[in-house]
Amino acid sequence: MASVPLLRCSPLSSPLFSKPSSLWTQSHKHKRVSIPIVNSIAISNAQNKERVKLKQLFHEAYERCRTAPTEGVSFTLEDFTAALDKYDFNSEVGTKIKGTVFYTDANGAVVDVTAKSSAYLPLQEACIRRVKHVEEAGIVAGLREEFLIVGENEADDSLILSLRSIQYDLAWERCRQLQAEDVVVKGKVVGANKGGVVAEVEGLRGFVPLSQISTNSNVEELLDKELPLKFVEVDEEQSRLVLSNRKAIAGNQAQLGIGSVVTGSVQSLKPYGAFIDIGGINGLLHVSQISHDRVTDISTVLQPGDILKVMILSHDRERGRVSLSTKKLEPTPGDMIRNPKLVFEKAEEMAQTFRQRIAQAEAMARADMLRFQPESGLTLSGDGILGPFTSDLPEEGLDLSEVPPAEES
Repeated sequence: MASVPLLRCSPLSSPLFSKPSSLWTQSHKHKRVSIPIVNSIAISNAQNKERVKLKQLFHEAYERCRTAPTEGVSFTLEDFTAALDKYDFNSEVGTKIKGTVFYTDANGAVVDVTAKSSAYLPLQEACIRRVKHVEEAGIVAGLREEFLIVGENEADDSLILSLRSIQYDLAWERCRQLQAEDVVVKGKVVGANKGGVVAEVEGLRGFVPLSQISTNSNVEELLDKELPLKFVEVDEEQSRLVLSNRKAIAGNQAQLGIGSVVTGSVQSLKPYGAFIDIGGINGLLHVSQISHDRVTDISTVLQPGDILKVMILSHDRERGRVSLSTKKLEPTPGDMIRNPKLVFEKAEEMAQTFRQRIAQAEAMARADMLRFQPESGLTLSGDGILGPFTSDLPEEGLDLSEVPPAEES
């Protein structure tokens, strides 16, 4: 058998395997140096392409803005003009503008009027009446109102606004309307002098001459009291507002019919009765006319300020005296003491019943008069009408035989 030659391999620890060949080492070093160079060239090319792309986009945007600036934009030039008109307004003194209260303080209120700077409403321009804080006039943050431009603050170019001026014009217009309608108004007396009193009506101060005051009270005693008034003169140009208490009282007196029911308020109590204000006229509710039951102490039944309904018993126009009664309005005797609320609710109904009884009594009195004066030739019809005597009886007379006897009820 022929022998097979053996293949010998070098051991792993041989230098052939433990150290790389010089050729491989030199080749590997060349590769490590070339890799950073290639990467640097690739990044530089990418940046250049990005710059070119951005430059192209910028150029296209520039050309588009130059040739067609509004292309593809939904907000048109007309919309832009309308927006400017919306926030543009005339800021001249005397112009009215809309604004929203933004902030209030002790001196006034800051108002947003959509201008380049806020406007200011001073306290003295906040209301036609005197107030200590703008909130007393209903001016709070968030309120939107129409204001009048009355000035400009040169320090910051902010506008100075007013509500008082607008209310002042409206008050004069209201007074002219009330004068045309000949309406009776309530005026609070805020001042007095030898010539008369000053009363506040619709926020304006008017003068009531002494000759036009119906009460005999001293003018100083009328301070802080309310008077019924009518307008005599309303002249805005001359700032003249003249009022009359007498005209208002005369109009009220014309409505005071005997037996009518009116609402009044207790003004004062006296040992002999209570004085009741009925539309500017003081009437006397005598202690004997308060209730069917005896009243020993008026203060146990009435107090100043009480509102009640009374009946007019008499009215002396010359002496200005009016007699009143609640006694006639009681559904049952003593109700004014035990249940005055019921008397108030049933006043008109009881007054109607009272007037019917009075009418019946007067008819019976007229019938009795005719019975004793047949020569007058007058008779009273079944409807209570006084007229010439006529007989409704048949000529043959009446048959009384079939009349049933009266029975006890």
